[in-house]
Amino acid sequence: MRRRPLPQRARRAGARRRATGGGGSAELRGGWPRAFVLTMHAVRLRLYHHGDGARVAYRELGAGPPLVLLHSALLSHKEWEPAVEQLADRFRVVLPDLPLHGDSEHGRGHPYTIDWFAQVLGGFAAEVLGPKPLIAGHDAGAEIALRAVLGGLLRPARLVLMPNRLHAAAAHPWRRRAWRAAARTAVVPGLDRLLSYGARAVFAPERAIGLSSRANPAAADLMRHAFADVAGNAELARAWAKLARAWPFGPQTQLLGLYPQLHMPVLLLWADDDKLHPLRVAEEALGLLPRGQLRVLESTGFLMAYDDPVGLARELVAFCGQR
Repeated sequence: MRRRPLPQRARRAGARRRATGGGGSAELRGGWPRAFVLTMHAVRLRLYHHGDGARVAYRELGAGPPLVLLHSALLSHKEWEPAVEQLADRFRVVLPDLPLHGDSEHGRGHPYTIDWFAQVLGGFAAEVLGPKPLIAGHDAGAEIALRAVLGGLLRPARLVLMPNRLHAAAAHPWRRRAWRAAARTAVVPGLDRLLSYGARAVFAPERAIGLSSRANPAAADLMRHAFADVAGNAELARAWAKLARAWPFGPQTQLLGLYPQLHMPVLLLWADDDKLHPLRVAEEALGLLPRGQLRVLESTGFLMAYDDPVGLARELVAFCGQR
């Protein structure tokens, strides 16, 4: 069977690894500890082919029980970089880029509904992770993981849900409506390319620093990487328009009746300073989870891994390392 080529960004990532004589990202800057840079150079870049043709780029690091980390909306696997080194000592850490994100494919032929994302995740887990993996997700990644588990597409040994809306409505609904309206204009020829340039301007790297409660300047590189190939990419803009129409933003109250079906251990790992995902929603869900736990990382915001990578890794190891 002929091998399909890697997506453009994944090909460039491979070229960077060859140029630097190792794996991982050559974009890491001097602010990271040298040991962390050397560890990230051991990352292996791979590609998962879903049954409907979707292609998911992912990285692997370490050995041990498989632990997959699913990033939030609009970002990429780089959301987890600050905590990866400590986790790779205990787990085989798997870092996928969700479809439409990072190095993964963004073709127009897919529906981009949350159920479709859940199906892709289920297929990815079956082929890449094996039975009973450890699953952790944040924001959109957590929503997709939860949908896949409740739909019987994924059977993790343990599930970690980091800040996401759970059963509540999305925070700042007017911003969500504005984003949806803007994204949907990409179906109009000519506006798709214009929108791609607008998105690059709106999601400037400096905005990511505000997502860190500690104003970590390294967060700017996270946003810069996530939107590196957006400007001028009309096809990507049209795919985002399809996602904007399909993704549910209203309250997911049906989850309140489904939480009791989660019989595996579930950790709600929350930030105490995340303006998008208040702690009260996690507390409401906790009482309905048969084997739920709630842990809160102090002085952390939306980008928990950038605010407290040591604390994040510690909580994941403590929960996922249990037998």
